[in-house]
Amino acid sequence: MHIEFRHLRTIKAIHDCGGLARAADQLNITQSALSHQIKGLEDQAGVELFVRRSKPMKLSAAGKRLLRLAEQILPQVEAMQAEFTSLRDGESGRMHIAIECHACFEWLFPVLEAFRKSWPDVDVDIRPGLAFDALPALQKEEVDLVVSSDPEKLPGVEFVELFDYNPVFVAAASHPLAAKPWIAAEDFRGETLITYPVERGRLDVFSQLLIPAKVEPAAIRQVELTAVILLLVASNRGVSVLPDWVVREVKYSSDYVTRPLTEAGITRRLYAAVRSDDLDKPFVRELVELARTEARRLQTR
Repeated sequence: MHIEFRHLRTIKAIHDCGGLARAADQLNITQSALSHQIKGLEDQAGVELFVRRSKPMKLSAAGKRLLRLAEQILPQVEAMQAEFTSLRDGESGRMHIAIECHACFEWLFPVLEAFRKSWPDVDVDIRPGLAFDALPALQKEEVDLVVSSDPEKLPGVEFVELFDYNPVFVAAASHPLAAKPWIAAEDFRGETLITYPVERGRLDVFSQLLIPAKVEPAAIRQVELTAVILLLVASNRGVSVLPDWVVREVKYSSDYVTRPLTEAGITRRLYAAVRSDDLDKPFVRELVELARTEARRLQTR
């Protein structure tokens, strides 16, 4: 027996309307076409679906079973159609984000909270991009946006500028290097450098300063949380390099000092890598703009 969605809609319409004429109007077909459709369905089933002599027209026992099926399936079909319409109109979708910048978790959470309120039908998830190859995953559609400071030329991928930041040296106020106006690569030779648990090439202090200068710190201590890094720095257990927006509170604390790296300072840029085909989606544009707004707010506090 071959049952189509139109058959289920027909059974439900006749049951709801109590007759062929009104059901035909509701379905926007002729009464003759509706009668022909019912006869074809009954021929397939081998049983009558309606009690013909009743007024209003009533379903037979077999027809009632088909009605129950219609009442189960049709709402699901309508919900799916509404979901597809929302996807087409850019009102819903998926935004799975990979982060190559370890410190960006703290910056991104307020962004996602604001985004959630504006786009409740977009499924949001975060994956630490350091645990896998984030950009290839973006190309394979395993994730939808990658936060990165290292743009590449990749087919089908656009790197959208978010904001610039400055990696800054952080030390306890009592540390000897606190007296310097700026910090050079050589200053790290005798220091314990406290970093996030990230490979060296992904850390600004190494990629932008220490590796080019061929300088190795006395020791490296890896710590997961920014708050713990600052706690250790304040206790004079080592020094660190963090983005300026991460240490915004440090500016007003007597326990720490922040200093630029090199006399001229170092500036880095953060990007949102997205697939080119997704750039026109309204919620993608909204997320990028919220990210820029939050960055400006952090940098002016």
